[in-house]
Amino acid sequence: MHNVSTLPLHINHLHVTRKGNLLLCDIDYSIDTAGVTVILGPNGAGKSLLLQVAHGLVAPDEGDLKWNTLSPHPQQSWRAFVFQKPVLLRRSVRANLGYVLSLHKVEKSKHHELIEEALEQTGLAKLAERNARVLSGGEQQRLSIARAWVLKPKVILLDEPTAELDPAGTAAVECLIETIAQQDTKILMTTHDLGQARRLASDILFLHQGRLVEFSPAQNFFQQPQTEAAQKFIAGKLLNGGQKK
Repeated sequence: MHNVSTLPLHINHLHVTRKGNLLLCDIDYSIDTAGVTVILGPNGAGKSLLLQVAHGLVAPDEGDLKWNTLSPHPQQSWRAFVFQKPVLLRRSVRANLGYVLSLHKVEKSKHHELIEEALEQTGLAKLAERNARVLSGGEQQRLSIARAWVLKPKVILLDEPTAELDPAGTAAVECLIETIAQQDTKILMTTHDLGQARRLASDILFLHQGRLVEFSPAQNFFQQPQTEAAQKFIAGKLLNGGQKK
């Protein structure tokens, strides 16, 4: 298992600007705890963008980002990113997992054990030989997460992992996220679902207009939000503006 407390993410005064629009403004925080950190906020607040910056998919215009002492990012297999819409190979479930291991040059002798463990723990063992493209939406998303998890990363970043799933698919993915977090892999994820955030989150990053408005333990955030914006968001009220112009 990984000791997440030794693997913090530090983001210092981070700015992202695109076409004259300030999309993320002066983001400053550190995460050094295990569990599930959920990024919340209204549409256009910068949730997915912040996740992409944390993974290295988008470079900030200003500011500094470090994973522990590694700047800007550690080796690729140290962390994994799962997109909202699965992009799977036209191969079997098992072959999708094997491809990821080969891509990251994991020793061939370890493939069988890693694949079998991932299949079993994601509930995909009975579907191992099925073409990934014919799986249900929930099964495809679980396979996407399995492809990330098979590498044994210290951090998995999930962008709206259940946004397009039915209740059964959502429940299965949430159960998988909890299982992964319990095995000491840090989860950093976005969601638009307040109920999901209540069920899964250890702590909350709340964004509004590209700014980090609150960062607190989940229980504190939902019971005693410190800002008017967070209070309105939890109550389901519309907030003015999504992006900082």
